[in-house]
Amino acid sequence: MSEASAERRYAEVTAEILARAPESDIDPRLDRVRTLLDLLGDPHRNFRAIHVTGTNGKTSTARMIDALMRGRGLRVGRYTSPHLRTVRERIVIDGEPISQERFVAAYDDIRPYVEMADSMNDAPLSFFEILTVMAYAVFADAPVDVAVVEVGMGGRWDATNVIDGDVAVVTPIGIDHTEYLPDTVEGIAEEKAGIIKPDSVAVLAQQPLPAAEALVRNAAEVGARVAREGLEFGVTSREIAVGGQQIAVKGLTGNYENLFLPLFGAHQAGNAAVALAAVEAFASSGDDAGGLDPAIVAEALAGVDSPGRMEVVRTSPTIIADAAHNPAGMTATAAAVEEAFTFSRLVGVVAIMADKDVEGILEPLEPLLDEIVVTRNSSPRSLEPERLSNVAQHIFGEERVHVEPRLDDAIDRAVGLAEEGGEFGGTGVLVTGSVVTAGDAVHLLRGAQE
Repeated sequence: MSEASAERRYAEVTAEILARAPESDIDPRLDRVRTLLDLLGDPHRNFRAIHVTGTNGKTSTARMIDALMRGRGLRVGRYTSPHLRTVRERIVIDGEPISQERFVAAYDDIRPYVEMADSMNDAPLSFFEILTVMAYAVFADAPVDVAVVEVGMGGRWDATNVIDGDVAVVTPIGIDHTEYLPDTVEGIAEEKAGIIKPDSVAVLAQQPLPAAEALVRNAAEVGARVAREGLEFGVTSREIAVGGQQIAVKGLTGNYENLFLPLFGAHQAGNAAVALAAVEAFASSGDDAGGLDPAIVAEALAGVDSPGRMEVVRTSPTIIADAAHNPAGMTATAAAVEEAFTFSRLVGVVAIMADKDVEGILEPLEPLLDEIVVTRNSSPRSLEPERLSNVAQHIFGEERVHVEPRLDDAIDRAVGLAEEGGEFGGTGVLVTGSVVTAGDAVHLLRGAQE
């Protein structure tokens, strides 16, 4: 097949999958995924897994777990969502997204069975369900030693939850997706606890007390062991460093000093501690029980990146893309920016999904930003700029809020505003409000990725 033909076929397959019900259209059930996996011979039973849920920090934590596992010589598959630039980012083997050819082959392999499964259920499989099954099939075919699997939403009824993870990781829980999940942290924790399976280890980030109680209670009910950040493991020291931070971590089986983490913010240090504990728990549950080599841990964490999470995508002025999309996430982002950078003037570019807590997302930015440019991202779910402006004006005041209908124009406007009143070399632009917003910004500023 020629290169042009391969490109066309990849575009056709991607369009065909995207034409299905989107991941924002939630139907809380597992029967369709189970039907398809059964037809395929249950490929998800062919590898061990670490399952990751939570409200914030899931993708960064999954990437850290992946790096630590690969540092130990294991072949690792990673499934995360949503993607920033290409859907292939979601299915990763050995630290790299699968190729266009492999993506097409994976879909072609399961397509006849997808049609059968569709005919056996009252509704066809969704976009997210198809990608989840594709990932499991690719991991089984590779084969991988372990899959690091991020929940799409919730936990109990998420399409990924057909696997039985050796380790269940729960990153910090907050209020989000209340159109599909309960409106209390305790209720959300109950849903997310559904990934904790019998005889597994539940590795829990620091949580609000009602969430922690619900998670520990659910773990006890299914007979899982529990490891809690701040009790059994955690960050023992943290200092700002050039390009990131220097941390020390008390793990479950060892202590790890002088770890350089090339990511900003206390929340990322916490994510690193959770990831390290998850890998220790996984190792202790297998044939290779014992502590981790501190040199391997240091090398793995030093090489971690997390695109779209406090990512510096341009300098002069500094432009940061960040995927914060709920109040807790934005609070962490604001604290990280304030801690890691010394801007004399910072302008925000913000686009938020219409179904989010818009006011709660904007409020942490008010003390941080000198001015804000509101816009929209490429998603049809993006809130209209004029409506976003109305909310922003109540928080920032009319004189600090600017409106641009297009994200590219909004970034240009923000750069101009930053340079107007800031000192040379000390100005910045923060592009945030959604994973899609961050992904669009990276695409615009660094160019397209196939």
